[in-house]
Amino acid sequence: MARRKLRVCFRADASLSIGSGHVMRCLTLAGELRERGAECRFICREHPGHLIDQIEARGFPVLRLPVFAEIHGRPQKSGIFPLTAHHEWLGNSPEQDAEECARDLAASPVDWLIVDHYALEAAWERALRPYCRQLMAIDDLADRPHQCEVLLDQNLGRSPGDYQPLLPTASQILTGPQYALLRPEFATWRAASLARREQACAGDDRRLQLLINLGGVDRANDSERILTALTPEMLPPEARITVILGASAPWREAIEHRSKHLHWPCQVIVAANNMGELLSQADLAIGAAGSSTWERCCLGLPTLALILADNQRGIAAALTAHTGLASAGTDLAASLRDFFRQLGSAGQRLAHSRRVAELVDGQGCRRVADVLLAAGGNT
Repeated sequence: MARRKLRVCFRADASLSIGSGHVMRCLTLAGELRERGAECRFICREHPGHLIDQIEARGFPVLRLPVFAEIHGRPQKSGIFPLTAHHEWLGNSPEQDAEECARDLAASPVDWLIVDHYALEAAWERALRPYCRQLMAIDDLADRPHQCEVLLDQNLGRSPGDYQPLLPTASQILTGPQYALLRPEFATWRAASLARREQACAGDDRRLQLLINLGGVDRANDSERILTALTPEMLPPEARITVILGASAPWREAIEHRSKHLHWPCQVIVAANNMGELLSQADLAIGAAGSSTWERCCLGLPTLALILADNQRGIAAALTAHTGLASAGTDLAASLRDFFRQLGSAGQRLAHSRRVAELVDGQGCRRVADVLLAAGGNT
């Protein structure tokens, strides 16, 4: 008898406040599962800065949920469901969110419901139990209980023991960057990127390529702040700079204007569709200490990490412990000077590249998909 396709639904949001990371890593996992025969769809709320159009452009159906201002006029306080530390990110009460999701899933139940949202926890997950055979939670915080068969936290320094008190005894816990949900392009570019860094030791240190990427939104305009803080003594005259912005970045014009008044040639790229290639061509990077960290590690790219949200502090601290390279502090100019001094030669950059590349091999998405498919209950 032919096996039916595994049915998977993702519940994740993007917004100017949330950023793009949750949706992007779910989209990556959905792509891997689809390649292996699964049917995937999404449930997303229409926050300002959502990525629903991008999800649909990749061929995944999306149930669009309105934000509370459009249906209630004000936020709904939770009654039965506890509020998490990030409850304002939901755009409605967790009860209402669960009701909206349940209506959709009741009409078409799934084998796996995958939730990646800091505003949702065990009570929401229990409410959706009748409509899925199994549930996976993707988390980074270990700050609230979950009711799930599988828990994924892809961050360095995290261990199963951090989640055991928050989960049912039988839950499978996947932790560490070996499970990082990276798009296939990073595994594709990994060998060439690492080989380029080995060869760079014999090259010209002055032709340094610096890449700046502060996530898909950069709401606080940190990209322009970095460009302003760069001084001639930090980089050689022959250096080149690339700034990558997301499609919804609100400060694009200001950054483009600033890029034309630097000591070095600087290009601004919006909504890049070749991040693996761009990262592989860079010698140094300045980036957010979020999920894009693992993309840079996979390609061996030495990076000054900026903490742009509280949930990134753990990643930054773990990276510092592993590499000895501190994240950016409150004095950005001083942090930049220290960063370029520590990695001023090709030899220093190569040593650091080797340390970060050993953390991530680009196969994490395949490993997670293996777990879901093995336990998916497809017949």
